[in-house]
Amino acid sequence: MARESEFLALDDAALRAIIGPNSRHVALIEDAFKVLIEAPGGGVTINGSPRDRAQAKRVIQVLADRADTGAEITEADVRTSLGAAVSSPRPGQGRTVPDAVALPVGRRGAIAPKTAAQARYLEMLSRCELTFGVGPAGTGKTFLAAAYGASLLRRGQVDRLVITRPAVEAGEKLGFLPGDLNEKVDPYLAPIWEALNDILGPDDVRRRRDKGEIEAAPIAFMRGRTLAHAFIIVDEAQNTSRLQMKMVLTRLGEGARMVVTGDPSQVDLLNPRDSGLSHALRILDGVTGVGVLKFEAQDVVRHAMVERIVRAYDADAAKRRPAADLEDPDS
Repeated sequence: MARESEFLALDDAALRAIIGPNSRHVALIEDAFKVLIEAPGGGVTINGSPRDRAQAKRVIQVLADRADTGAEITEADVRTSLGAAVSSPRPGQGRTVPDAVALPVGRRGAIAPKTAAQARYLEMLSRCELTFGVGPAGTGKTFLAAAYGASLLRRGQVDRLVITRPAVEAGEKLGFLPGDLNEKVDPYLAPIWEALNDILGPDDVRRRRDKGEIEAAPIAFMRGRTLAHAFIIVDEAQNTSRLQMKMVLTRLGEGARMVVTGDPSQVDLLNPRDSGLSHALRILDGVTGVGVLKFEAQDVVRHAMVERIVRAYDADAAKRRPAADLEDPDS
């Protein structure tokens, strides 16, 4: 098949994003579609077969459009766009990332969804009073929840960002840990603090915590409270009991929204069948105002190895599931 060249005009910001650090992004595109990409100035020249050029051009255009929104383009973005293009060899087919709201927060620019599932998740967060984001590690469910909550806080649409999660990892008891409440809880919330520091900056996060605009507490400290005009993130919810889940879900007050995140396949409870997350997903299915987004292995946006690890564990779990179902009469 004849190999020809095609020029695609790009502005400077998009061009830098396409090339990437040490030309890493453009190398990934070249390897995926067996094309040669050069940057003579003002854009890129794509050399390859018509089909390969069309796929490479589509990926480049998606990444350029993201760069135009002010979003930072990472290697994960490139790999996600490549995966979408490979699964949809012709325009209009397969998994694509629809146009979605880019959150105007982040020290490195707007935060935009990297996958179609993330786009649906952000849309669901804006529409539902209670959203469940469940699935494997690395899908962005916690980061996007924190980003969305931070955007509401910045725009004054909520008064507080409340973050809670169960503290059951490694079997430790909060009372045995040194320090005050924040010092006890912060290690359990490290992923969310990292996300908020990346989105708002450490100084802004510290200032908002001091003012009470950002609050963190273990699940047990939610009992008896009514959280009004707040955005609540319940993280690692697979490790809540059924009673804890009911308690925290009923903390919603006037003008409040809640997102519950977790991975039902990683339960650390002594009795995994007591997980409040799986139970809530089952009994709240179809309830007005409740949205559920289930991420899958192909939605992983961390290192490419993470997706392969998740798939391997999913395959192993699928082999053992029939026996487990027979043991659980409430499944």
